[in-house]
Amino acid sequence: MPGRPAHRPPRRSHRPRVLVAVALCFCVTLVVGMVSAVNLAIPALSGGALHPSAEAVVWVVDGYVVVFACLLVPAGALADRRGRKGTLLCGMGVFAAGSVVCAMAPHVGVLIAGRMISGAGAAAVLPTTLALLVDGLPDGPRRRAIAIWASMTGLAAVLGNVGGGAAIQYGTWRTLFLCLVPLALGALLLVAAVTPVTARRPRPAAPLGSALLTGGFLALLYGIVSAPQSGWGSPVVLGALAVAGVVLTAWARHELRAAEPLLDPRLFTLSGVRAGAVGMAALFTGMFGVFYLNGQYLQYAKGYGPLGAGVRLLPMAAALLAGPRCGLLLERVCGRRGTVVVGMVVLAGGLATVSAADAGTPYALHALGAGLTALGCGIATPLLSHAMMAALPADRAGTGSGLQGLARELGSAIGIAVTGTITTAVFTARLPAPLSGPGHPTTVAAAEARMAGMSSGAAGAAGASEGRLHAAVVAAFTDGLQAATLVLAAGVVVTAMVIARWIPRGR
Repeated sequence: MPGRPAHRPPRRSHRPRVLVAVALCFCVTLVVGMVSAVNLAIPALSGGALHPSAEAVVWVVDGYVVVFACLLVPAGALADRRGRKGTLLCGMGVFAAGSVVCAMAPHVGVLIAGRMISGAGAAAVLPTTLALLVDGLPDGPRRRAIAIWASMTGLAAVLGNVGGGAAIQYGTWRTLFLCLVPLALGALLLVAAVTPVTARRPRPAAPLGSALLTGGFLALLYGIVSAPQSGWGSPVVLGALAVAGVVLTAWARHELRAAEPLLDPRLFTLSGVRAGAVGMAALFTGMFGVFYLNGQYLQYAKGYGPLGAGVRLLPMAAALLAGPRCGLLLERVCGRRGTVVVGMVVLAGGLATVSAADAGTPYALHALGAGLTALGCGIATPLLSHAMMAALPADRAGTGSGLQGLARELGSAIGIAVTGTITTAVFTARLPAPLSGPGHPTTVAAAEARMAGMSSGAAGAAGASEGRLHAAVVAAFTDGLQAATLVLAAGVVVTAMVIARWIPRGR
């Protein structure tokens, strides 16, 4: 409006910041938790009335992640320009609406669409929570707030598994989405009541930059997500990756010429931004590779129900809570660079421990591996997050938070895609003879369904033979799990070596 100053001072709130933090962390828990909670629904969904194909199941899981990731930076920039609290409230409303669509879905295509709607809402929520949390804080409290937020993004994934497991155990996969609706609306009302309005940062909108960035990452993630089913060398995947390269190159050229870029590519010349983005992508590749496999391993190989599988991931929650405290102690001894490297190596050690899993592995060993994975993430993530936020000006907090979220969700999608590709390749290669050959199943659920059909079609099928066949299927799956987690562990170690020189040595 004419006469309005370009930078209005924020309206100060007298509400306790702890209440604001609780409200924002509740929102983070809901939107991040839904990335992992659906993994526990895979067996129920695969055998349910919608009869989804293996590819459709992948998109039920990853459709949310793809839209979530692609819209994070534009949503963060929109929040900086148009107001963070309003953007957060709209995002929670869209997230709840998508959950309603999922709960009522009559067809798997509608379920995927509902997941994508929820992902769009989540993209408006995640970056605004961090920007609101750190608004106006000096360096010391700001670092603590970032550490809390970073811990919650990991903890939320574990809590999503537990909550999702409980909903599925005592209801159906639809119950998971129905339960989300009142929780999301409650979070919306809490944010409206306690969160202060912060200053807007009026800048011109960047529609072309937003469209190019979103389109480029949409093509990239489409290729990554499609790869496990279509094959990395298939025309669909190669075409999507080629489109991503062209569109993202066009985005970079446009942003370098723009007077008010959405996300200036020159930011990646800052070592803190580069280290934070690459490091967090690697951490969440490892974390969500474990989440993707854990639900299936604990249900198929160990025989637990959905709730039992979710509860058995709670050691990860304890490790994620302990991680930032361990990181502070390590930082005094090793400095920031050493602490980040130690955290990533601990995470890789956890993945290597998980790789020992088979049907006879004691739960305690598997829990140790999962716990070490989470501990490493909890140690390294706050420091990487702070390095990125400290490198950016305060008026770009929403954009910076969106970039962090993009790195996390891109890592999540890569972790699920790489894990799915390797596990499926090994699984199908090692299926027992009655199930191998043309049209072979590519998941444990499909193999179990094939065995049930064989049993019903064969008069007098021997129970002992069925048991041996089931054990062979589980062994093929755990062989795939072992190969996938070792590859992830190696990738995390290599990334730690690369980014170590980008992180300041200071304490």
